[in-house]
Amino acid sequence: MTARADRGRGEKRGRKSGNEAAAGGGGKIPLAVKIPYTVFVLLLVPVYWREHGPVNFLWSSDVALLATCPALWLESRLLVSMMALAALLPDSLWAVDFLLRLAAGPDLAGIAGTGYMFDERIPLLVRALSLFHLPLPAFLAWLVHRLGYDRRALPAQTLLLWLLLTVSYLAAPPARNINLVHGLGREPQQWLPPSLYLALLMVLYPLILYLPAHALLQRLGKNGAGRCAGGAGLAK
Repeated sequence: MTARADRGRGEKRGRKSGNEAAAGGGGKIPLAVKIPYTVFVLLLVPVYWREHGPVNFLWSSDVALLATCPALWLESRLLVSMMALAALLPDSLWAVDFLLRLAAGPDLAGIAGTGYMFDERIPLLVRALSLFHLPLPAFLAWLVHRLGYDRRALPAQTLLLWLLLTVSYLAAPPARNINLVHGLGREPQQWLPPSLYLALLMVLYPLILYLPAHALLQRLGKNGAGRCAGGAGLAK
């Protein structure tokens, strides 16, 4: 009787766990997060495409926004960790720049930055959608906290960055200055040969923006870090 009762309780717990998993999407990230995020991305892509063209999606932050969508549904620790590296500090700096311009005016020390957010020639809807930069770092940090941090993200994201910088330099018009491959200001930089500046950017970007974020995210996701050892690609 005791063994039969234990089996019955075990079956009930199993059914309960299954029902909870189904209600939450079967993983650590609930559907209440996955679905609204996906809807937002599906709204943003055609609007951005029409206003800015496909080359705009070469921006590292835009790549992070888009790649986080499959990362959510796959609950991929590696992909989430890569996008957290890509966005944590750059988008936090975007937020600081934007808030400073709100307080002090749109022109800030000749730096292009978020000046476009105050350009009335750009439709209000496009500028409103660009506010995704504000919550994205915190959202990705929360995902890392939920899923854990994969240390392979640093070399993987560095390689992806080098690819994005190269394509941005070769394919995007210099006037667009995608990923700052032509300089930090509104005009192309003149103090270094363009190819040398690009090489310097490839070195400094990971050192200044990725390494500090790597250390911070390891702490944030330490409970999950390293649990995917032996996994490959986008595996959890």
